[in-house]
Amino acid sequence: MKKFDSIRPYHDDEVHQVLINLSNNRRFLKMLFSTGRFNKIRYLPFSRKILSLAIKTRIKNIKSVNEYQNAFEAVVSEVINNSIKKFSVSGIKNLDSKKGYLFIANHRDITLDSALLNLALHQNKYKTTYNAVGNNLLSEEWASDLMRLNKSFIIDRSDKSKRDIYKSLNLASEFIFNTIINKNESIWIAQKQGRSKDGNDYTDPSVIKMIHLNARKKLPINDYLNSLNVIPVSISYEKDPNDLLKAKEMYLTDLNQKYIKERKEDMESIFQGINGYKGNVNLNIGEVMHFNNNSYEECSDQITHAIKQSYTLHPTNHAAAVIQGKLNHGAEYPPEEINEAIDYLEGRMNLIPEDMRPYLLNQYSNSVL
Repeated sequence: MKKFDSIRPYHDDEVHQVLINLSNNRRFLKMLFSTGRFNKIRYLPFSRKILSLAIKTRIKNIKSVNEYQNAFEAVVSEVINNSIKKFSVSGIKNLDSKKGYLFIANHRDITLDSALLNLALHQNKYKTTYNAVGNNLLSEEWASDLMRLNKSFIIDRSDKSKRDIYKSLNLASEFIFNTIINKNESIWIAQKQGRSKDGNDYTDPSVIKMIHLNARKKLPINDYLNSLNVIPVSISYEKDPNDLLKAKEMYLTDLNQKYIKERKEDMESIFQGINGYKGNVNLNIGEVMHFNNNSYEECSDQITHAIKQSYTLHPTNHAAAVIQGKLNHGAEYPPEEINEAIDYLEGRMNLIPEDMRPYLLNQYSNSVL
């Protein structure tokens, strides 16, 4: 077995067979029917077979990762057309198409954060990124296949022995280094494990330690990061389709000190994130960073500051702070937009118990405060 086979994305010569397997996967077809997009055939006799044949027709000419991503571009564009009022991108000109980068990003949506960055890269003739995903998202075989088709590689978060965890993380660190330095390709990784559910974007030093793991005895962390061309990325959603789920999780975590997800909860978050209305969405791509301090904490703080500095605030962010009495007004936006955002947030609060409402508002207001 080649070194990275256990964590790498699929190669070109594997793509078509994986797609065929997906078209025959009963759980994958069941998931597609559950989205409501195939209701015209859902209740017909042999509906599963009809959908399987339809997929096979769509994929018959897809034989490489690039061809798959060309098809995937249409899917992401449809998401934008159906669920985003305006998608704006800044900083794309900071990039050199001949270089590989380590994009370190804030994390608000399981799949769209990296997908929207890659759409922007693809449409501007830059190579798309390899994307770090936790194996906690890969409990379903079809979900794993979809992500690995789309250039995702696996960060193992399993409950293993310390020795096995070290080996897994070291392999991921080597994969990141090899991709950027030897293949001249780019990596997307979230600044911390899991999404920001309270609106507080910060870079976890343990992520930086993992990135550095394979070279920790050879280079200080600042020199190592400088070699990887680190680019900070911030994405902001005016309206988060998962805000109610996040509020529930944060509330129950505080109440019980621990939150155990239901089996299909991540899949539900993915579907809601894709299909739910998001208002305006802004993606900001920073410039290559330079690190002077040989400290995980100081490098992490520097990345955190860069991401927060480029974060675009929306009326909902100001409105949440106004509702909480932490701001008197949303100075950056006209009063009518703030009032409209207040109405929207109050409508969301009416859908959850009163004790959960501060957690909903914090998701939006913490970005301002």
